[in-house]
Amino acid sequence: MTGLEDIIGQRETGRMLKQEVAAGRMAHALLLTGPRGAGKLPLALALGRRLCCAHPTDDGEACGRCTACLGWEKLAHADAHFVFPIVGTKNTCDDYLPSWREMVLENPYTDLGRWTERIGAGNAQPMIYATEADRILRKLSLRSATGGWRVVVVWLPERMNEPCANKMLKLLEEPPSKTAFLLVSEEPERLLATIVSRTQRIYVPRIAEADLAEALQTRYGHPADEATALAHRADGSLLKALELAGQSGEQALCFNLFTQLMRLAWKRDIRGMKIWSEEVAGLGRERQKVFLEYAQRMVRENFIANFHRPEMNYMGTDEQQFAVRFAPFIHEGNVTGITNLLARAQEHVAQNVNARMVFFDVILNMTVLIKMKN
Repeated sequence: MTGLEDIIGQRETGRMLKQEVAAGRMAHALLLTGPRGAGKLPLALALGRRLCCAHPTDDGEACGRCTACLGWEKLAHADAHFVFPIVGTKNTCDDYLPSWREMVLENPYTDLGRWTERIGAGNAQPMIYATEADRILRKLSLRSATGGWRVVVVWLPERMNEPCANKMLKLLEEPPSKTAFLLVSEEPERLLATIVSRTQRIYVPRIAEADLAEALQTRYGHPADEATALAHRADGSLLKALELAGQSGEQALCFNLFTQLMRLAWKRDIRGMKIWSEEVAGLGRERQKVFLEYAQRMVRENFIANFHRPEMNYMGTDEQQFAVRFAPFIHEGNVTGITNLLARAQEHVAQNVNARMVFFDVILNMTVLIKMKN
């Protein structure tokens, strides 16, 4: 694991957290928020390791050599507890912990879609249930194993159901001594306002292009030109940069589904449209939401492509080649309608509306919108 100031593009945030720890001003609960792929979870893990470290360095980082640091390297420190969304009310996070550790140790820049796919959740919505709050309460009622800080990392706390959220609130209102709750949230607006009020909010900003390009070169081995291009398109997200670089098949899947959607809608191929909607319906809700976000981005990029300003576009090679012929079909007459159609579908997916109906409705309406005149 890296130090607090070594998190890609988050030197200032890491320095601020180190100063809080060194000055003894560490809040009992932090809420780390910010864009996808900016480094919220890596910061939380680095902070947890620093709090538990027995021999921090002169510059305030974890030493990396003590028993506590070695335990954090494997996410297996006795006073480190992890809470995250799971499937099944009869299960607990302990049942899924080996898989979660494996995912995070492979790459702490991760998201719910990858976790859902790893545990084979399908269309089931991973949640954090009240049993997790009970489990954490039991563990915190025991004495610290090392006599130092205890750290509870709650990944995606917005996934807590109401009973769990209420129990977690009580924990935050009356926290045990030398216990830090680190909440890592993608959608803080979904949290109870009373939970947010009990935390110190830390905003983790997008990674600057220069920092992202440097990391892609030095840590991931991309040539300078390629790293610069990826960083430009990644919108401050290392996760997105790795997807664009082909280290994830998610980007290719979304591109293929998008091109099929538009081609089938143009041809008004009813049989193909039905097959397409069933294929997308079978992806699982998290991947469906990723696709719809991607589709909205591609609509915007193709609309902008009509202005012939390359510096304003953030498309890859395959996307640019497709845009050469497709962009003229996205214009002032239909760009708002298409974007609203995709955004509405995203809302319906989040509300658990029947996916086959949602996506067949999308492609059916697209047959009208795509042929509208400017």
